[in-house]
Amino acid sequence: MTRAGVEEKRRAARQRRFDWGGLRADLRGAIPDASMALVATLLIFWWLYARVENGSSATTQVMPMLTDAPRYWMYWMCQAFGWSGLLWAYVTIVFGLLRSGPRPGWGWLSGARVEKWHRTTSLTTLGLMFMHAFMLFAEFVRTNHSDSSSWGGRVGGAFADSFVPGWYDSGTGRIAILIGLLAFYLAIPLGLAFYLRQTTGSRMWLALHRFIIVVYVLSVWHTLLYGTNVWYDGSFRTLVWALQMPLAGLLLTRLLAPARPSERLRLRGAGRESRPLPLTTRLAGRLAVVATILGLLAVIVSGTDGGRDPDPNAAPSPEPWPEQWVIWAGLLVLTLVLVAVVHRTRPAPPAPPRGPVAGHVPARDAGDRGTGAQRSRGQEEQEEGVAS
Repeated sequence: MTRAGVEEKRRAARQRRFDWGGLRADLRGAIPDASMALVATLLIFWWLYARVENGSSATTQVMPMLTDAPRYWMYWMCQAFGWSGLLWAYVTIVFGLLRSGPRPGWGWLSGARVEKWHRTTSLTTLGLMFMHAFMLFAEFVRTNHSDSSSWGGRVGGAFADSFVPGWYDSGTGRIAILIGLLAFYLAIPLGLAFYLRQTTGSRMWLALHRFIIVVYVLSVWHTLLYGTNVWYDGSFRTLVWALQMPLAGLLLTRLLAPARPSERLRLRGAGRESRPLPLTTRLAGRLAVVATILGLLAVIVSGTDGGRDPDPNAAPSPEPWPEQWVIWAGLLVLTLVLVAVVHRTRPAPPAPPRGPVAGHVPARDAGDRGTGAQRSRGQEEQEEGVAS
């Protein structure tokens, strides 16, 4: 084999491990989407800044020192990235549910277009989540949250507080920052699993990608627990709860009428599900979403949304629950479930060759078939779709 052929074969092998070509194409496709996200972030920043300047910001009631908006501009930019990241996470979950479930019969809303939007908004969401944490890190460096006064100590302490789960140990952030970082670090493998499907197989990445909804739940939890704009009881906090209703309804619709026939739950008839584990998990998932919708409805109607009382004379709010060990235990359970999913959906090893057959024409190598990116756009995505 020539040297060029060897290099081509190596490139094809690397492509099978991770679809770098597909990722680069999606990053290019995400440029307009990321540009809109940056514009939205700047508008949110301007809105937050203006509310500080005119004295209507709820954040300054929680932390009065932040009334000096020019000095603490990095904190306000951190908040702006957090809100735009939550907005983009909401949008990408909607696209994923539309792709994997029933969607309106509009001609311009094709499955391929929705799937492309889902991938690009997912990448943008990862970028916004990183910038949310990075701006908090920059603010920590500036305000010297580390015990050391040296530059290295300031940077190291700020990095640990901002990027090491469980390190931050002050107030509500002890729980909320841990939850936010777990959402970020879970989003990376679960969101990028699509580009490993050449190695894992479509069945595994689809099964893993469904757990991305956990990332969104953790993100909303982090916001309601630590977002100073929704710190107190009020209409804006209730609005954040209410906006989860359409998403929960869309998720229930996707579970009741999935696009892939193999995911449909049949309790009677020739194709009914008789295996205990799939039957139990699918029923439990649908019942959990129904319970979530009822819970959201109760929060909206009652107005009891877990916010603090803005009255300074009111009794102090209880400490945030759960404790860190409960969250770590939940992460352990999720990890065990993911390991079980990987074990159950791993592709079967290839059958050993039986030797040459007379008249058999050898198959072309992976380089002749084209890269994983070329195959995935045409074949695999049409066969499997996107699950959320």
